[in-house]
Amino acid sequence: MKEKKQPIWTKDFLSISIVHFIVFVIFYTLLTTLPLYVIYDMGGTEAQGGFAVTAMFITAILIRPFSGNLMERAGKKKIMLLCVIVFTVSTFGYIWAAGFTTLMVLRLLHGISFGILTTATSAIAADVVPEERRGEGLGYFTMSMNLAVVVGPFLGLTLIQFVSYQYLFIILSIVMTAGVGCALAVKTREPSASAPLQKKKLSLHDLIEINALPIAAMSSLVAFAYSGVISFISVYAAELGLEKVSSYFFLVFAVTMLVTRPYLGRLFDERGPKIVIMPCLFVFAAGLLLLSAAQTTLLFLTAAGLIGAGYGTLLPCLLSLAVQSTAGHRNSYATATFFMMFDSGIALGSFLLGVIVSYTGFSLLFLYSAGFVVLLGVGFYILFQRHSAAPPEWEKEAGASGR
Repeated sequence: MKEKKQPIWTKDFLSISIVHFIVFVIFYTLLTTLPLYVIYDMGGTEAQGGFAVTAMFITAILIRPFSGNLMERAGKKKIMLLCVIVFTVSTFGYIWAAGFTTLMVLRLLHGISFGILTTATSAIAADVVPEERRGEGLGYFTMSMNLAVVVGPFLGLTLIQFVSYQYLFIILSIVMTAGVGCALAVKTREPSASAPLQKKKLSLHDLIEINALPIAAMSSLVAFAYSGVISFISVYAAELGLEKVSSYFFLVFAVTMLVTRPYLGRLFDERGPKIVIMPCLFVFAAGLLLLSAAQTTLLFLTAAGLIGAGYGTLLPCLLSLAVQSTAGHRNSYATATFFMMFDSGIALGSFLLGVIVSYTGFSLLFLYSAGFVVLLGVGFYILFQRHSAAPPEWEKEAGASGR
């Protein structure tokens, strides 16, 4: 008789996924509308508009290494609730932010709460999904972040056509308040006794999870390659004369991700990471290659589908590997290490690829990015081969349920 699978879609999983989704909807809505707000409503410069975006990334990346230690000491739910409240209060703060300096202080504060909060929600999600279905469960969970890439910009850019920025901030604040309610509904499995809050010298062990670092480093390189897409796709579409279909790029991305991720998540749990990650890297590379040659709507949107199927599956698989690479009580450190590296890849890629594109143009940029992802595939192959004789913990866990 076939053993009954433990359910993924529990009340706790749904609640933490909704919190994660709402936070990222707020994040991506502000990411696309704040530069416009600074330039056209506050009378700022383009540089100030750009800094309004990057300021939040800076503090989020800087705080991530400390978030694992905070959760170990105070408990994941307490830290999550504290940060979701601070994040909500910060969202309300945009309504009254009168000057650019005030806005920047608010963005830095928002980045701190965002960095810890998204680490906490991911760590809690890893706890509440059944261990033997972690790849599938985290696939569904991170889908909320990918869907927010579509919903956030669409919501923000649509609303500012009909309401003022102040009303936009009010709407976002009300939505975020619903997120607080969902956060309160989550029950977590905390250690029997939290680490005492005593003064001690912080060590590297208190900031990052060394065992998760190789996978986290690879995730930063994958994010680096993807940053060119998220940063420049609308500009590239305009250059190709495809402005009218550029808004459909992430819609197609999301649809293909929704269709392929459940199957690939189950395959990851049953057959292990190698059989999923290697093909997805090459599908991602194929999408970038096609994007570099896209001259028509069909090729442009087909590239979106390939990138959605390839890159869209890589993030949850890599996160699952990072979590499985360490002992259960260290999963918050593994999650923090993973997202610290992932965010750094996005931030660094957005900057460096922005410099490179001024010399190469967008078509060559995406062509080079495709080649870079192929090299990553080779790197992953070497990593998997190196551990083939003595499989690491994540390979043992990922393959256990399928044998």
